[in-house]
Amino acid sequence: MTEPTSFEAATYTAQGTERERVQLPGDLFDGTVNMPVMHQAVKAFLANRRQGNASTKTRGLVVGGNQKPWKQKGTGRARQGSIRAPQWVGGGTVFGPHPRSYAQYVPRQVRALARKSAFNARARENAIVVVDTFNFDAPKTSRMQALLDRLDLGHRKVLILTDGAKPNVYLSARNIPTVEILPYSDVSTYHILWSDVVMIEATAIGHTLDPIAEREPAEKPTRARKTARTAAAADDDADEATVKKSARKSAAKKGPATTKSKAAKTRTKMSADRKSAVKKKSSVKKAAKKSTTRGSAKPKKKGS
Repeated sequence: MTEPTSFEAATYTAQGTERERVQLPGDLFDGTVNMPVMHQAVKAFLANRRQGNASTKTRGLVVGGNQKPWKQKGTGRARQGSIRAPQWVGGGTVFGPHPRSYAQYVPRQVRALARKSAFNARARENAIVVVDTFNFDAPKTSRMQALLDRLDLGHRKVLILTDGAKPNVYLSARNIPTVEILPYSDVSTYHILWSDVVMIEATAIGHTLDPIAEREPAEKPTRARKTARTAAAADDDADEATVKKSARKSAAKKGPATTKSKAAKTRTKMSADRKSAVKKKSSVKKAAKKSTTRGSAKPKKKGS
């Protein structure tokens, strides 16, 4: 895969306006992709990030166990010399890890070849984007996020390479979880292969692009119309709410008198029903008393 090839990259301004495509430098982007070298560089990068702090104690480092737990012969048990021997619970560890360095050295020319291969691998996938210049007066995450959204890169892992250290650009991108930002001279093979898209500042690869007039995004008028519609809908809702509120107030004014009259009528009806029920009950009692009195009278004897 060392066939010489020339590559072009899409170019944009820092606000996302598209420009004419630029030719990528041929000394770096020549189509070379060396897989074994890239694997070696990435493996060494990950190994160099390890701290190597894992540590265990041997039987000489464990506290206790200075004397034999029991005598050598006569107990019937296996002979033991220390309760801190590896076969005892709480004893020392055999062949356990100890603090060490996992650092791997990769020659400078091999690292350069791996980095070049990674760039060419992304160029073959049309995953190289050039930005004319990053001139941020102050850190602004929303500005960086707007650029990514306009280029349809908000959902992808993006590596941004600037021409030298630019603190404002770094501070604008560091809070975006899918973005990694580095100076172009400090980028490694691992970071290039980690990303889905590599965004490079034009001056970092030797291109000086003249500024052009910025074009407003096409979505802005639509958003303005949506805002106007939303404002009109809000006004309608406010008018409707005012009408409902006034109706509620008028109903509240009329409500208590109507409720009082209904309650008075209900009480009058209930008292009338109670009176009629009491009258019926008293009449029933009188009738029962009369019938009892007549039945209890003794019959007269004959001949008396």
